Amino acid sequence: MQGFDSKFKDFPDYIIGITNEIWESRGISKLHQYYSDDIVVRSPGSVVVGNQGVIAATMATLAEFPDRRLLGEDVIWSGTPEEGMLSSHRIYSTATHAHDGVYGAATGKKLKYRIIADCHAINNQINDEWLIRDQGAIVRQLAWDPKTYAAELIAREGGPEAAVRPLTPKTDKPGPYKGCGNDSPWGQKYAEIITRIMGADLAAVPAEYDRAVQTAYPGGETGLSHDAVDRFWMGLRAAFPDAELRIEHVIGNQGPMMPPRAAVRWSLWGKHSGWGAFGQPTNAEVYVLGISHAEFGPWGLRREFTLYDETAIWKQILLQTG
Repeated sequence: MQGFDSKFKDFPDYIIGITNEIWESRGISKLHQYYSDDIVVRSPGSVVVGNQGVIAATMATLAEFPDRRLLGEDVIWSGTPEEGMLSSHRIYSTATHAHDGVYGAATGKKLKYRIIADCHAINNQINDEWLIRDQGAIVRQLAWDPKTYAAELIAREGGPEAAVRPLTPKTDKPGPYKGCGNDSPWGQKYAEIITRIMGADLAAVPAEYDRAVQTAYPGGETGLSHDAVDRFWMGLRAAFPDAELRIEHVIGNQGPMMPPRAAVRWSLWGKHSGWGAFGQPTNAEVYVLGISHAEFGPWGLRREFTLYDETAIWKQILLQTG
């Protein structure tokens, strides 16, 4: 890979390798090498600009969860080493809540949750990132519910006026990556499925998904078959029925020993005007950043992984409604 360290055999190896070096091998200082000084890292809860902020957040997380592991489930990617590459990296993380931190007083509880990170890399450095942790799964395992945790977080940050603002089109910062993925038919197919479902065409579920589809959704929720798919997407769209759907980035991959896969980053921006996954409508203006991964088989979409941050959505609602 031109411009990248020769110890990495390909781009997935680079992404999985540097994740291990930084987190599990405690090479936090390697963030100076692998992340650009002016990187933009967007998570649903905030926007961080600059490598120093990334390093501080990494150390804080490892202080709270010292045995954290990041197990790479898949890397779906696009681009070239010469022009830059975008990875959508799905991780299954395990950790023990061993010390006090952003999630409150240490509980000693062992956690399991997923993360999906979209990272742009060129010349051996990541310079643009979109990161979603399954905060709903984390806080539930620590005996919080997402709404209560969001309220507590606002209070600890100094109240509604001082609290860190979640990611929205108003708080986002531009980064160097301007691409939109690749033209793989698998990525396009998955983007079309999401667009149909968000357009209230729930008939897309039995038409496009394997009857034995396995699902993993926010809150650590896993499911089987069409009813799990219908319930998840219906609950989300019903909460924000008039919000604008934007398909932000689309990748499809086919590789040796792997099924056809797709990664789609999408967003909703609009009012919490309906009954659904977030309870009684509040008319708060809410931004939902989502990343979805899919694997296809002979009878349709056979595995689906979608993440958004429930706590960031509740934080937006509470900041506007009290």
